[in-house]
Amino acid sequence: MTRRNDLPEPPVAPMRPHEVASPQGTRVDEYHWLRDDTRSSPEVIAYLQAENAYTDAMLAPVKPLEERIYAEIVGRIRQDDASVPYLHRGYWYYTRFEPGREYPVYARRPGSLEAAEQVMLDGNLMAEGSDFFEIGAMAVARGERMLAFTEDRVGRRQYTLRFKDLATGRLLPDGIPNVDPGVVWTADAGSVLYVEKHPETLLPYRVRRHVPGTPASDDVLVYELEDESLYMYVDDTRDDRYLLIVGAGHDATEVRYALASDPALRFTRMLAREDGHEYYVDHLDGRWIIRSNWQAPNFRIVEVPVGREGDRGAWRDVVTHRADVVVEDFGVFRRFLAINERSGGLLGIRIQPWHGSGDLHVAADEPAYTTQLDTNPEIDAGVLRYTYTSLTTPVSTWELDVATGERKLLKREPVLGPFDPADYVTEYRWAGARDGTLVPVSLVRHRRVARDGTAPLLQYGYGAYGLSMDPSFSTARLSLLDRGFVFAIAHVRGGQELGRSWYDAGKLQHKHNSFTDFI
Repeated sequence: MTRRNDLPEPPVAPMRPHEVASPQGTRVDEYHWLRDDTRSSPEVIAYLQAENAYTDAMLAPVKPLEERIYAEIVGRIRQDDASVPYLHRGYWYYTRFEPGREYPVYARRPGSLEAAEQVMLDGNLMAEGSDFFEIGAMAVARGERMLAFTEDRVGRRQYTLRFKDLATGRLLPDGIPNVDPGVVWTADAGSVLYVEKHPETLLPYRVRRHVPGTPASDDVLVYELEDESLYMYVDDTRDDRYLLIVGAGHDATEVRYALASDPALRFTRMLAREDGHEYYVDHLDGRWIIRSNWQAPNFRIVEVPVGREGDRGAWRDVVTHRADVVVEDFGVFRRFLAINERSGGLLGIRIQPWHGSGDLHVAADEPAYTTQLDTNPEIDAGVLRYTYTSLTTPVSTWELDVATGERKLLKREPVLGPFDPADYVTEYRWAGARDGTLVPVSLVRHRRVARDGTAPLLQYGYGAYGLSMDPSFSTARLSLLDRGFVFAIAHVRGGQELGRSWYDAGKLQHKHNSFTDFI
């Protein structure tokens, strides 16, 4: 194939050998000069600009199509959308967007949805004058007056911790830089725990305690993480009784806990770190509820009295381990346990009462779907909020009455323009891989497109770190489907759709399975 004379020459990065030392030996990197952590090297910037100019020139013939598709995608998005409000400690919380504005407004209403709105944070006003802006997390203290939040104006997940008095609307002068997004309040609403990032690696490594209105230099060091293989964050239990310091690694967890009402915040290590042991905890009525993979590759849920968590003989199974079901998440309620579990590769929800019998399975309406626990802050609630989506159904928020089994649709994400889910067909099929293993595949196509091999296909997959690629809706994908494409997700080994063994069969010496599965 000859090259057209009117096409630009692609830029070529020069090779400049650079030795990189490591404990495994020295290697040579010819393109080390392109690493510019300061984003200020004129030579690197010039090269990137040349790459961008070449890309623009090569794609110029399809620019009108690109603009047309972009207009389609934007045209399907409702500009004044809002989240489904949820009730927490007497206030209804929600986020909303305003037409023509980019950032969310975080608001609440006391007592009822008819009450006057109180804007907690307006991201549009806060972003003015910044090239980048993001609100990381928010936490309202007990008493419902003080708000702690984190904001990033850099774009490198280097957040600054700030505080606002919701009663007066006054922002406190406190500003603690280079922190992780999460923050938790003590029971007396007098102080918060936050996670400080390492100044060089930007990894979370210290938990400090801050009293709003005092200098950050006075913040007490609560805990320092020495194991760099763990990613640390702070959390609290759903009943607000305990504060948690969690170190979570790729295949190990370590949790420390303290009473949220303890003025000294004396933390106790729950279990010693063990390679291969992952666990996640919550609390209810004097006992820990623990999702653990100890002697349970696909996880189980146990309960144990507080203070006896280290005695595994005292662990009592609440949800037993199964080879064909993965326990992915759980929600603790006073009257029942909600379990997000994966069976046959698909994510569903099961409700298990604490007393009595009769588990309740949340219904799914299509062959390929994703059902997940949603925001459920009230531990005494008798209803469960969850989301349902598929390759043809936009994200839908449902509420389930656990006592009666009745479901109520609270919201389906709007899709503007000519869209009807009935125009599309989704399937869940199994394809034989090179070694004979059956690999699940989620498919979607327009109803008018035949599934006979004549239509173009876009196939997606991942297959690493045990992450599952669940079938979910995309408004942008409609532009592809409406042009006659079939879209498929290959749930290849290396993910965890079919359990821990599916993950293990696609990692390390078995990594080739991820690629042959995809092929």
